[in-house]
Amino acid sequence: MRGVRISYLVEYPEYVQQLAQWLFEEWDSILGEGNPEARIKKLKAHMNRDELPIAWVAHANGELLGTAALRVHDLEGSEDLTPWLGGVFVGSPFRRRGIGAALCTTVEEAARLRGIQTLYLFTLDKQAWYLRLGWKVLAPCVWHERRGDIMSKVLQNA
Repeated sequence: MRGVRISYLVEYPEYVQQLAQWLFEEWDSILGEGNPEARIKKLKAHMNRDELPIAWVAHANGELLGTAALRVHDLEGSEDLTPWLGGVFVGSPFRRRGIGAALCTTVEEAARLRGIQTLYLFTLDKQAWYLRLGWKVLAPCVWHERRGDIMSKVLQNA
């Protein structure tokens, strides 16, 4: 997709409402948040540049395409692992165009620039996709009664 940019969410607060709706629709059946307002509150906490959590958005021509975040923790019970790539999501019309991979690369680079050597993530069903991006399965786990995997990636020095 032409003209795709990745920016800090804090620079584009107008995307918070749409992101909240997308993420609510995607994960509410698991999380049971009840409405997008809880998701808006979480997104606003990610509106940072210099301290975690930090969210980025992919956008082009004034249109939101997706998001990803760098978080201290992203999975209850795994607080010993930090930090995490989380909240990776690309709107369904924009998938399979490299946007998700570009978002992940942005988060990895931001982590590397902060001196972070290893990142973690949790996924229910995207293991094969993350493996293609250089991630490795670290351990199986259960999230909201669903089986998934914790994955890790050692970041190359800047």
